[in-house]
Amino acid sequence: MTKDAYLHGKDLKDLRAIDLLAHVPLSLRQGLKCMSFARWGGVSNPPFHELNVGELTGDEAANVKANLEMVRKVLGASHVVSVRQVHGTDFLHVKKGTCNLTADQSVRADGIFTTERDVGLMIKHADCQAVVMFDPERCVIANIHCGWRGSVGNILKKAVDEFVEVYGSRAHDIWAGIGPSLGPCCAEFRQWKETFPAWLHGFRKGGDHFDFWKVSKNQLEEAGVPSGQIFCPEICTVCSKDHFSYRREKTTGRLATVIALESGCNQDSIPPAGN
Repeated sequence: MTKDAYLHGKDLKDLRAIDLLAHVPLSLRQGLKCMSFARWGGVSNPPFHELNVGELTGDEAANVKANLEMVRKVLGASHVVSVRQVHGTDFLHVKKGTCNLTADQSVRADGIFTTERDVGLMIKHADCQAVVMFDPERCVIANIHCGWRGSVGNILKKAVDEFVEVYGSRAHDIWAGIGPSLGPCCAEFRQWKETFPAWLHGFRKGGDHFDFWKVSKNQLEEAGVPSGQIFCPEICTVCSKDHFSYRREKTTGRLATVIALESGCNQDSIPPAGN
């Protein structure tokens, strides 16, 4: 078996992932890659077993580095970019010269945008949502980290606004996928009356449980993304033993959700970020 196909005794075929943008028509998604990985197939030992991509979890650095390399190889990108997620609403725009393979803990942000090809954008999560977004008309991709604080800050509307203001997108051209995350079955917030703003109380499912999948869908729709262009597999990370869950395990790993542009997009008319 070749070195490229085998790392630390682990076959890359052991990695399991779902495509959060599989609902995008084939005619629009040429060159698009999107993978939300389960926890299996990596090299980390318990309690971080197996595909942990979180450097700040307490896992051995060499194992995390090997897992990140496996994700990159399966994605087929030359670089994978991530940030230090801080539950805010700031974004990083990736341009040539800013790419690195592992996480850049000096960049504090909760969303990453790019029009560059062959660059993967990674969000790390273990109950929070990773929301991938794609505008096939302007060839722009984004990956957004959205926990309850991000929801309160309306980060998904701000992400849509970023598409429009920075890249010239139209909201109705954007497609989105909400990754495995905390489901309404397990999203219990006992201090919700003191913690959540009044508008969020309408998403209570009974008792102290909230539906943050519905919150995200609603925020995307209110920002102008058509409901038929939003996908959520409704996989609860607390319930699913195939996924890391901070609520269930406390000391655990972080999942990888990545998106990249490989080819197929006509980028000639796309303005640079910030213009």
